[in-house]
Formats: sequence, C-alpha cells, structure tokens
Amino acid sequence: MKHAKINSREKFKFFMNDFASELYRSIQKVSLLTFLIWLVVSVPIKAQQVDTTSTSRILQENNSLALTEAIKVALANNSEIKQSLFDLKIADEEVTKAWSSVLPDVTATAGYTRNLELPVFFFPQNPNDPNSPLRAIPVGEDNNWQGNLSVEQTLFRGEAFIGISSSKVFKEAQAENLRATTQQIVTQTRLAYYNVLVAKEQLRLQQATVDRLQENLKENKARLKAGLVDEYAVLQVEVQLKNQEPQLSEAKYAVQQAYRELKVVLGVPLNVDFSVEGDLNAYNVTAQEASNEANKNIKRVDNMTPYQQNAQSDVVDVATDLRGDIRIIETQNQLKNREIKAIKSRFLPSLTASYNLGWRAEEPGTPTFFGNDRRRVRTQTFGLNLSVPIFQGFERTSNLDIAQIEKKNLEEQKRAAVRSAKNEIQSAKESLNQAIETAPVRKQALELAREGYQRAQARLENGLGSQLDVTNAELQLREAEVNYARMVFNYLSAKAEYDQAIGMVPFVDNDKPSLNE
Repeated sequence: MKHAKINSREKFKFFMNDFASELYRSIQKVSLLTFLIWLVVSVPIKAQQVDTTSTSRILQENNSLALTEAIKVALANNSEIKQSLFDLKIADEEVTKAWSSVLPDVTATAGYTRNLELPVFFFPQNPNDPNSPLRAIPVGEDNNWQGNLSVEQTLFRGEAFIGISSSKVFKEAQAENLRATTQQIVTQTRLAYYNVLVAKEQLRLQQATVDRLQENLKENKARLKAGLVDEYAVLQVEVQLKNQEPQLSEAKYAVQQAYRELKVVLGVPLNVDFSVEGDLNAYNVTAQEASNEANKNIKRVDNMTPYQQNAQSDVVDVATDLRGDIRIIETQNQLKNREIKAIKSRFLPSLTASYNLGWRAEEPGTPTFFGNDRRRVRTQTFGLNLSVPIFQGFERTSNLDIAQIEKKNLEEQKRAAVRSAKNEIQSAKESLNQAIETAPVRKQALELAREGYQRAQARLENGLGSQLDVTNAELQLREAEVNYARMVFNYLSAKAEYDQAIGMVPFVDNDKPSLNE
C-alpha cells in the first residue's frame, strides 16, 4: 500500500510538470500586446479625493466656527460631495470593466467520472447475417479523467476598443461632476454663513434699538418726575418700544433658522451648537486686510479669488474653460461622439482567436490522478473566428440616429449654459460694483448717523432738544447700520456667486489656507 502511494505521488508530480510545461508554451503563444494591456490595467488608478478635516475636532476645540473651518467641515460631511465621490469610484471600476472586453478569457476545467457499470455497445456476431444474435461489448474504463485549458482573445472588435476610451471619458465626466458639486457646496456654505452673519447683525441692531428705547423710557420717566418733559414724551417712547419688541422676537427666530440652514449645508446634526465668527458692520469692503480678528477668515476667503472692478478681460471665456456645468456638458459631448463611433463599429466584422489544450485519461481499477503515460492523451487546437454582421434589422441605424440627435441636444444645452453664464457673471459683477461704489457712502452715512444720535441725546439732556429729535436720530442710526450691514452682505454674497459663475471657487480651484494660520 505504501508503495502504491509513492507511485501516485510520482505520477501526480510528473503530470504537474507536464502541465506546467504546456501552460508555459501556451502563454508564450499569447500576443505581447495582450500582456502590455494587462500590465497597464494592473496599475491602480487613484480617484480624486477631497482633503477632509475632522469635524469633531473643529467643533469641539471651541464653540466658534470660522468661515475657512465651515468650508472644510462641509467638504468633509456634505452628502452631495460624498455621493459624487461614490460616483467617481464607480467610474474607476467602469474603466477596469471596459478593459475586460479586450483582455484574454482564460478558463481551466477538470473532471473525473467513475463508471460503476461500463457502457456497452451491441454488435451482431455475424455482420453478414441480419438475424445473427447480438453480442454486448463493454466500452471505456472504470475511471475517466478530463482536463482542459482554453484561451480566447479578441483580436478586433471596434465597439470594445471604443468602450475603453469611453470609460476613461466617463471617469473624467464624474471627476468634473465632483468638482462642480464641490464648487456648489463651497458657494452654498459661504452664502449660508453670510446669512447667519446678517441675521445676527439684524438681531444685534434690533436688540440695541430695544435697549436704547428702554434706556430712553427710563430717562424720560425720570425727567417726567422732574417736570422736564410731559407725559406725551413718555408715551411716545413706550409706543415705539412696543412696536420694536415683536421685531426683536422675529430676529431671534431668524437667527435660529439661519443656523439650521448652515448646519444642513455643513452636513452636521441640527443639535450641534456653535457660533460663527464675523462682524459685518466692521467689515471694510475695499480694504485688502481685515480691520479686526473676527473678519480675518472672511477677508482671507474673499482674497483667494481675484476681482478687478474695471478689468476688460473677457470673463465669459474664463467661465467656459472653468465652469463645472459647461465642462460637464463638454465631457458628455465627448462621450456621445464615442457612442456614435461605437454604434458605427457594430457594422464592422469582429475577429477572435481561440486556443485549447486538453488532457484525457482512462484506466481500470483503482484510480490514479490522470492515469499514466500509456493511458493519457493530450490535444491542442487553435482557431480563428470571423463574424460579419450582414443584417440585424434596423436597430443599429435607429440607435445611430438617436445618438446623433442627442449630440445636437447637448450642443444646444452648451449654448444655453454659456448664455446663462453670461447673465450670471454680469449680474454678479453689477452687484459687486454696486457694493464697492456705495461702500464709502454707506460708511460715511453710518458715521454721521452715530454722531447725530449722540448730539440728539446731548441736546435732550441739556433741555435744548425734544424726544422726537432723539427718536428720529435713533431711527436714522438704525437704518444706517442696517444699510451698511446689508451692503456688506450683498457684496460677500455677490462675490461668492461671481466666483462660482466664472468657475474659480476657493478651496476647489485654489490652494487651501491652513486652519493654523
């Protein structure tokens, strides 16, 4: 028994050596082009990824959130960006899958059959006598072994080779979609952040108005007791205070809503508490540097993309080259061109090559792996298969017509996108120019309103003025503060929209500032 085992191992070793030699000779017959294709696709393709920062670290280190930090939180957590990243990873797999249509298809099979009862054929004992009795002759052996190695290689199929280039363009389209989505999210973050600032500023101004009215009411009641004013002056302040208190409540709810909208864009839970940094009334639109620490990050983001009020360059050309929506349409147009070529290639013949290497063995009695040399045979075949499409109905011609119509539709979409870009750029430029031109006047009006309110208060305290003068001065001051804050908000919002309109968005198309700066 031990000797029999040794023989089986030696036979198995011999068979494997023989198999390896034949496999090596078979691989040598595969074209060098196929090997090079395999080498190219075996190199991993890295997907574009967004540089993310730990959200928990940003929100837990302190309770305030700067604009640069808010943008990084949005890049790390926004669901639309994550979905675009998943689409890009799928595009990577599509590229890999496209290569499979031109790589060789290698299949190895092996089988064993044990004949419990041998099949028989019946032959007449005397072939010349039709009435001769039949004789049963067993056929085959107890053990049957089969092994096969087949390699099939596409030599020419136009649609397959076009599919490879199409998959790469599809990946470029998904990468561009990720860039466009990121641009949109950064812009939405900036706008939501500015909305919180303007809501907070309106709340601050409304609270200051109520506080001033409460102080005036207290002082007027004291003057009433001293006989310096009449009851009507006190009544005026009380009416004005009652009118302003509901507006204070509305401003508080407006701040809460603005924070919720910002959290949605950031992709963080609504129960996360933080405050934003910035002071719109202290922001200087025309200055290159921030006048206070609170506006430092806002000014930094503002300066990351250039804007010249009197520039003569054609920004529409820049937008055509950089805008995400236009570039997506361009890549879709490239995909459609390749689709048209792929449909046309279906009219061409295809050529494939196949190679088969097989083993078959039969033996009686106790089975040994693939028998011995006397009971094992090997076969090899090589073939070429040419397929010529002659007539397959009208599906191919209809698909070609549909693809050409869709290409014209994409060209029309691009023209519409360029027209929309011109309008968006022009509108953003006008809003920016208006804010820049009115900034000095708004600043001067704010300073004059503050001085006028202080003088009205001093005149009332010295008995030279009336409560009506103080009320009017207070209303003018509040109006000037609201107008200045609104002007700054309009400028920052228009700048964010302008950056997106021309396709140059901070943190997407520029270097990202460090949080430690």
